[in-house]
Amino acid sequence: MNPVPQPFGLLAEVTHQCPLHCVYCSNPLALRDRDDELTTGDWLRVIGEAAALGVVQVHFSGGEPLVRGDLETLVAECRRRGLYTNLITSGLGLTESRARSLVAAGLNSAQLSIQGDAAESTDLVAASRRFDKKEEAARIIRESGLPLNMNVVLHRLNLSRLDAIIDVCVAWGAERLELANTQYYGWALRNRDLLMPSRAQLDEAVGVYERRKAELGEHMELLWILPDYYERYPKPCMGGWAQTALTVAPDGMVYPCPVAAEITTMEFVSVRDHDLEWIWSKSEAFEAFRGTEWMADPCRSCPRKETDFGGCRCQAFALTGDPARTDPVCVHSPDHHLIQDALARANRADVGEGGEPDREKLVYRRPRAPVRR
Repeated sequence: MNPVPQPFGLLAEVTHQCPLHCVYCSNPLALRDRDDELTTGDWLRVIGEAAALGVVQVHFSGGEPLVRGDLETLVAECRRRGLYTNLITSGLGLTESRARSLVAAGLNSAQLSIQGDAAESTDLVAASRRFDKKEEAARIIRESGLPLNMNVVLHRLNLSRLDAIIDVCVAWGAERLELANTQYYGWALRNRDLLMPSRAQLDEAVGVYERRKAELGEHMELLWILPDYYERYPKPCMGGWAQTALTVAPDGMVYPCPVAAEITTMEFVSVRDHDLEWIWSKSEAFEAFRGTEWMADPCRSCPRKETDFGGCRCQAFALTGDPARTDPVCVHSPDHHLIQDALARANRADVGEGGEPDREKLVYRRPRAPVRR
């Protein structure tokens, strides 16, 4: 039996509360209430257990992590234990004083998300027009001394604006820009027919990316995250299920990737009931798809099985209802027709290449009313 791998990254989802309502949000459809969130003491213990497990990077995410008033305390604990920290933020709620206090606590970097190159695009996909606050947040991050990393989720409604989006990030002083084509889970899957680009639109965007990457050189790093629906083979499942990283949700549930909560047929474990070492190395859910022994054909006999690990377990479940199925993106999957059908709809001649769709058809991320106890 192969030894259990050592994770190097922890995604700490400290809250699901967020001022944005993005139609491609990767949080689960059932958002966790504030009353269910881990306490400061819980998170301090989790950070200590993560360090003992071998984690070296902690990424504070949400929702919007700035909602948590104890974020500085958590960052300081990471610094005390020698862990690198990154803040993943919408920028809404970031003030100069908050940035100073986070830097003083030991924050190492920040990643700011935008939805497009103007307030209109932010309003369309996130139901917020606070583009001005994002520009202000970029300035605050830079002036605090932190490296400014930026992220934009790409889809049918903004791909045609890719040049302008890159221009905005250059003007704001970004050192690194992640161009993340939409991954279809949660809200994004609900909105897939409105977000999926055509092949022509995607090819044009790839051309823009390659041209701008060459132009910018070392001035700004550009990363392109592939939309695997248009690939012959699926993306690896986080480098393999439970191989390199883990996610702790606001309520303490632990997952091998940020969207695994959507796999409702599996029982995941909370840090309220077990320590991270036990969850990582011994829990049934983390062991379920680790390695290749669990695979059935066509994956079991495929020479790519240790390259893409059968694809994404969350995508397999989202599309087929069975996380053990071959990811339908794969051309050898018996369910590949599901991907072909989605692409056929995206490439219909009557589907526009941008512009504003009927907003009534978009499903926005909306937290349910909090349960009062």
